[in-house]
Amino acid sequence: MAEFQIHSLEGTQYVEVHLNKESIQAEAGALCYHVGEIEIRSRLIPSLFGMLKSVLADESIHRPTYTGTGVVTLESSLGGFHTLELNDGESWILEPGAYWASDASVDVTFHREKFLTAYWSGEGLIYLQTMVKGLGKVVVTTAGPVEEIQMKKGMKVAVEGKAVICRTAGISMTMTRPTKNYLGRFTSGEEFLRVF
Repeated sequence: MAEFQIHSLEGTQYVEVHLNKESIQAEAGALCYHVGEIEIRSRLIPSLFGMLKSVLADESIHRPTYTGTGVVTLESSLGGFHTLELNDGESWILEPGAYWASDASVDVTFHREKFLTAYWSGEGLIYLQTMVKGLGKVVVTTAGPVEEIQMKKGMKVAVEGKAVICRTAGISMTMTRPTKNYLGRFTSGEEFLRVF
């Protein structure tokens, strides 16, 4: 598997990927530069269904593949980056726009939330999120530092907005009012909470 390194420089962060006869995929436009014998491939025509899902999920239609031996440096960000390590068969659900790069062995697809959850979350009737599964590493882009929360059976985490950037596929999301009484949502300043 490729070696993903996150570096900081003058208030920004960037991802450097070391390849040794390996392949990675990344968001379209994520490349800053590469050094070594690296071949870039990008499908010219995606499937119609894949293109429709990408548009609905607000994700890139194309994800180029970088293959060979050398170093691929991706664009820097004022936010941050975080690396997930997927075990074989493990799936993670990412918020739209969070996917940045991964090993080529990781399958990047989509997850659809239930209609009512999508509607009450303010995302419309169809809420598609990026899903990554397989074996390998995935880099997600974040607005800042990441706090990992290990959830135990029966545990709930309630969040206002899109503070949760990724979760394992076994963790479901529902919407709830912040208070038990109906009018409390107007006085609490929080209309709905995402409960994981």
